[in-house]
This record gives sequence, C-alpha cells and structure tokens, in this order.
Amino acid sequence: MSNGSKQNLFKMAEQQLERAFDAIGADANLRAILSQPKNEVIVHFPVQLTSGEVKMFKGYRIQHNNALGPFKGGMRYHHDVHLDEVKALATWMTWKCALAGIPYGGGKGGIKFSPREYSAEDLERITRRFTHALGDNIGPEWDIPAPDMGTNSQIMDWMMDTYANLKSTNNRQTMRAVVTGKSLICGGSQGRTAATGQGVVHCIEAWAERKGFDLDGARLAIQGYGNVGSNVARIMARKGALVVAVGDHTGYFMNQDGLNPAELSQWVQVHRGLNGYPKAEAISREQFFGVECDIMVPAALELQILEEEAKSLKCQMVIEAANGPVDLDGERVIQERGIDLIPDVLANSGGVIVSYYEWLQNKRSESWYKERVEEKLERRMRRIYDQTVMKAEELGVGMRTGAYAIALEKLKNVYGARGLWP
Repeated sequence: MSNGSKQNLFKMAEQQLERAFDAIGADANLRAILSQPKNEVIVHFPVQLTSGEVKMFKGYRIQHNNALGPFKGGMRYHHDVHLDEVKALATWMTWKCALAGIPYGGGKGGIKFSPREYSAEDLERITRRFTHALGDNIGPEWDIPAPDMGTNSQIMDWMMDTYANLKSTNNRQTMRAVVTGKSLICGGSQGRTAATGQGVVHCIEAWAERKGFDLDGARLAIQGYGNVGSNVARIMARKGALVVAVGDHTGYFMNQDGLNPAELSQWVQVHRGLNGYPKAEAISREQFFGVECDIMVPAALELQILEEEAKSLKCQMVIEAANGPVDLDGERVIQERGIDLIPDVLANSGGVIVSYYEWLQNKRSESWYKERVEEKLERRMRRIYDQTVMKAEELGVGMRTGAYAIALEKLKNVYGARGLWP
C-alpha cells in the first residue's frame, strides 16, 4: 500500500469540507454541526469459532448526520478498519446521499479483522454476533447498512436475518429493509451488484460527451479488481474500451493490446488476487501509475494517489471509483497538470442510489425489473453529474468542491427550516 496509509483520513475529509464551506460562505453554526459525527458506536463482542476458540472482535458503526433521512452506509470487514477511517467514510456518505438527492444521511461501519482468514461458518458467527451487539443502533428507519470492502450479499443476508429474529414475529417481514445489498431471494434488488461500477461508467460517458471524446478504443488503467473495478472493466469493454493495466494488493500487470475483463475476474476469483496472471507483463506499483492511458480508475483502497503518483500520471482523467483514493496534495497536482478529476461522492454513488431503490422495494413489497432499476440509475447519475459540473463552473472550483457545495446547501437549507430543538 502507498505510504498514504499513514495519513489521517478524517483530517483529509475535514480539509475537503472546509474548502466547500468557504465556497458557499457557510456560517460557523453549520460548520460546527457537520464537523463531527452524531454518534460513534464501538462494540467489543466475543465469538466462539468452529475450532472452539473464543475470540474478541472490535466493531464500529459511525452515524454522521441524519437531517435528510436515516443513516446509510456500508459495513467493511478489513484488518485496517479503525475509528478515523470509518468517521471519514461516514462523513463522505452524508455528502454522497445529499448530492444524489436521496433521503439518507451518512453512516459507515465495520469490523477490524481479515475475513480471508476465516471459514464461511465462522464469518456467519462473527456477522450474527456483531449484528446482535449493535442491537437497535441499526434499523430500517434509523440506520441501514450495506456491503462494502470484505462484505457481500451473503453477509447482508445473515445480518438481516439476525436483526429480524431479534424483533417481534408480527413485523418480521418489514425488517428486510434493515440492510441493502442482499441476495435477490432475500429481498435484494436487480442491478445492485453492478450498480457502483455502472454508476462510474455513466460518469465516464457524461465526461466523454462533454469533452467530445470517443470511448471506442479508450485506454483504461484500473487499480483494484473487486466488485467495482471488475464491473467497470466489463461494462467499458462493451463500449470498445481497452483495459491496458490492472493492479491490486497482490500485484500489477500491463498489456498494451488490452486485457480480457472476464478472464481477469475468473483468475481473481480462483487465486484471490491478480498475482501470477499469465497473460500480461508484471509491473511495479510505480510503473502502474505511469502507464499511458486515457482514464485512470482507482477502485481499491483510500489514499493511493498522492503527490508522487499524481506527478507520474499519463492520463486525461482520474475517476474515483474508490472512496478517498486521492489525497489533497495529489489532487492539487492533478489540477495543476490539467487532468480532470471526478470525485468519489459523485463517481461511486451508484451503489447507494440502487440501495435506495432496494429499500423502497422492500418497504413497498415490490420487485422491480432490472431495466427499470438501470434506467432510473442512469437518469439520476446523469442529472447529478450535470449539476456538479454546473455548480463547479458557477463557483470557479473543482468538481469535488462543487459536489460538496450542492450537498452542503441542502443541509444548510434543512437546518435553516427546521432549526435546532430544544
């Protein structure tokens, strides 16, 4: 990982926010309200593993703001999960939901451990104990978790089932809406698995249209080949784009003639990473960020493109498919070099948008066709992309600050209308 892992992610989120506060002329009261999460829930819980060993785990649920609706955000299973990381991610979720125009606030959570080291049965035990430990800190009208790094629809199914069984039997079915990103059979939505990657592609298309850039033959470099990165590769390949470089925590690879997205996915599934992929040249992480391409897609961890990586880039646009992959110095260099940057709160919002559609379907006892979900997602992504561009141009700022400004104005208006009680 980049040395950016040593940075404080929440401090970076605060500095990004200050720029937006200044851009819209926010008063001190709004700054005070939004400067810290509303709730920080930390739980320690024991789990008896299949080996018979009892092990303690540490879990988090950070609830940043709910002025616009219930807290919403992913649950991350990763060995680097820590308080300031989850606080930053919850904060970004507040801006992401407000920008997207969906009635949610920001939340985020997770458990500090490496899920790869545990069996499926142990993961179920850990998930159910974590859900039990959280208790009423989550709920379909209060705080709605979703998948994130290290979690998937199966984790969400277990979480939903545990929560539902903690509630009375006469309203158990309404409890399906406590989480999103579930499997279809358990109340999930068509289109949810690919939604984040699909949203990234909608932003790429909107950017290309504004620039008069032909995506047929466009060259992509993608860091991170999990759910988001692989779906971006797959969807862009259908449009004639070439993935010329990929990388993850196990290694980086390049093939100027293009890589096969489906073969890459199969390799990652079998080998748990890109390491050893035979149909490409192995390169270093430093070489990856210097690959000649049109579009750079960081879709892995946060804090990956710092000042040095930004100086190496040979692309026209960076799109933040991951949360917080570009730090403040990296962003400054990118802007100075005239490279376009589409920020995370816009670029990867497809996941939470379709999560909202899943929540609506659960609450209404409906099941929408995939075409309906995808059409609604595209329309909303295109709208918020255009709004962000216009706000950035109006204020004379970058797209990240423009996106934050839209979100902050909505929160400013709701606090102005509602006031503070008592």
